[in-house]
Amino acid sequence: MKYLLCWVTLLALLTLPGFAQAHKQSDSYLSITLNAGSSQLQGQWDIALRDLDFVIGLDANADDRITWGEVKAQRAAIESYALGHLRLASMQGDRRDDCALQAQQMLIDEHVDGAYAVLRFSASCHAAPRQLAIDYALLFAVDPNHRGLLDLRTDSFTQAAVLSMETPSIALDARSKNPWQQLRSFVVEGIWHIWQGYDHILFLFTLLLPAVVLYRDGRWQPRASLRESSTDILKVVTAFTLAHSLTLSLAALGFVHAPSWLVESAIALTVLLGALNILFPVVRERRWLVALCFGLIHGLGFASVLADLGLQPGGLLQALVGFNIGVEIGQLGIVAVLMPASYVLRGTVFYRRLVLPGGAAAIGCLALYWIGLRAFP
Repeated sequence: MKYLLCWVTLLALLTLPGFAQAHKQSDSYLSITLNAGSSQLQGQWDIALRDLDFVIGLDANADDRITWGEVKAQRAAIESYALGHLRLASMQGDRRDDCALQAQQMLIDEHVDGAYAVLRFSASCHAAPRQLAIDYALLFAVDPNHRGLLDLRTDSFTQAAVLSMETPSIALDARSKNPWQQLRSFVVEGIWHIWQGYDHILFLFTLLLPAVVLYRDGRWQPRASLRESSTDILKVVTAFTLAHSLTLSLAALGFVHAPSWLVESAIALTVLLGALNILFPVVRERRWLVALCFGLIHGLGFASVLADLGLQPGGLLQALVGFNIGVEIGQLGIVAVLMPASYVLRGTVFYRRLVLPGGAAAIGCLALYWIGLRAFP
């Protein structure tokens, strides 16, 4: 019964968008440079080849490999599609003047999650913008979870923002930056990121589901009080937060670097080990140590969102703080939903003999699939 549940749950999870990759979602990286007093802007837009292939069809010979020749053959289509989904406008008070976009160069670059088309373009505005309005619509028609990570650079400062289907437009002051606007944008991105990071969620599940029970005499038994369960949950969440905040900061600031495939494979391995610890308990009382050690790996995964943005130190610090706050808010939201139900059900046979082993088996099977997909793509 346990293993039947495992495979049924695994098949159900694999039908959900994003579960196969589970961590790195669809992002593009838009960088715009504006010189003080100038009506001319320079831009660079990095868009994943896999995303462009989905909407345009780059893989002409259908061999699951996109070559530079295939990208060059579709250069006009890529430029038309991309620039057709971006509008820049110079704002002078209530007056809005659209800027004319012109493609200049097409390159290829490697990001942490694969190859990207690098579209360099210029924008000619009627006047030097006091505010720059950006309207972003790339891929929203086919992927509502897509995000555009924006980096606006001027002579004296850098601003960053996240553009999504919910917030596709933004107006940034070209003369001085609004730190609260950037902070708020990355708080939202952090919340969204952990809620879409199914591997992070399932790892937390493997640590939080046993928090309301104890393993004694060869079986799971309910904890005696809410205080005991809450203390265990607090230790796990605090340890995980401290660990991933440390490596997220170090990686985003450039002090630590590891290959993306290795980090993603290691994250999947932590999920597998967490699930096995429910089925065959080894760490029974001090799961906060597991959260502390494995949280260091998850922090490297979180850092992948900020690593490719190339923010300058001032902008990076605000983005890092906002993103980390968002991750913690999202994490607390998961705890707030999961734990009341777990505590109420902890004494039932359903929870101790079905939810714990069946859920762990399903999570373990999915983690094995992720390991194979990431380590041997």
